[in-house]
Amino acid sequence: MQVRIPLLTSSSDLKPAAASPPVHWLRANGFIIGLGLAVLLAFLLPGPGSRHGVLHPDILNNVGIATILFLQGLSLAMERVKSGAANWRLHLVIQAFTFLIFPLVGLGLNYVLPKVWGSVPPPILDGFLYLCVLPSTISTSVVLTAVARGNTAGALFNAALSNIIGVVITPVLVHLLMQRSGAGAAMEFGPLLLKISLLTLLPFGLGMLLRPRLKDWVDAHKKWSTRISNGIILFIVYTAFCDSIEEDIWHRHGAWLTIQTIAVVMVLFTLVSLLVHISCRALKLNREDYIAAYFCSVKKTLAMGVPLAMLIFGERADLSLILLPIMFYHPLQLFINGLLANQWAKRPG
Repeated sequence: MQVRIPLLTSSSDLKPAAASPPVHWLRANGFIIGLGLAVLLAFLLPGPGSRHGVLHPDILNNVGIATILFLQGLSLAMERVKSGAANWRLHLVIQAFTFLIFPLVGLGLNYVLPKVWGSVPPPILDGFLYLCVLPSTISTSVVLTAVARGNTAGALFNAALSNIIGVVITPVLVHLLMQRSGAGAAMEFGPLLLKISLLTLLPFGLGMLLRPRLKDWVDAHKKWSTRISNGIILFIVYTAFCDSIEEDIWHRHGAWLTIQTIAVVMVLFTLVSLLVHISCRALKLNREDYIAAYFCSVKKTLAMGVPLAMLIFGERADLSLILLPIMFYHPLQLFINGLLANQWAKRPG
């Protein structure tokens, strides 16, 4: 029997709906469509979502970030995570790619792009570095691994681990790498890390503590948790683009910037995919571990990436340019990995 999943979907729900093809397509691609509509709304109506707009994004975004992390902690099934904890070789590969090799590739891009591209806007360089230091996704990495008949427990453990430690490691790497590359502005790191901890680790930990009491209710309403988180992400994306439009940033750079960014995103995804493949073959990982290592290593989380970007770069009017690489990387990774998961599911072994 052929296993199929939707190729483009929200960041946390890959289950196909029993509906007519147009309705099914809309549901499967709802989050991607929402990203486009959020950007379009910002171009049409930037005032309310700008820094001093009536929506007060500085307050609502902080509340939204804490809500997303609380819901992630509430939804994380630690009993399933523990079952994949013993496979240290798999953990080493995935975490090394997530927080070491991927960032090194980002530094390489930071060096090469100005020579190949020419005059690269600094926020785009920041955006690629930021993309490269983000954690993996949780739900889609696990679902794709399961569809391809890989090590699902190992994928869940590593995806969850990278998100938990990524709350601290990602801003640390942003601080270190952007200082080294000269691409980012200096930031007061101590207060920033404290703010990130209060708005991310604290609600995430609270969600994990409450999960044993609320487990049945949370699991029964998982779709609503996803919808709330995705809605908050769309609001943050809208406000980020509002600021850049108010500052006339997009008029200065033009549409060609978008095309170039998409091209670099495709090169980055291809390069990292090849590196993961070569490394897993060299380490002689078995089929199940290889599948888990691949899906967890090449994927980057938009769900965590947007809130963290708001905390790290929130004072910058060019935040929308910083978010551009991860916004293009997100649908690309879903599309390509969806195809691969279906192909690998057909193979014996």
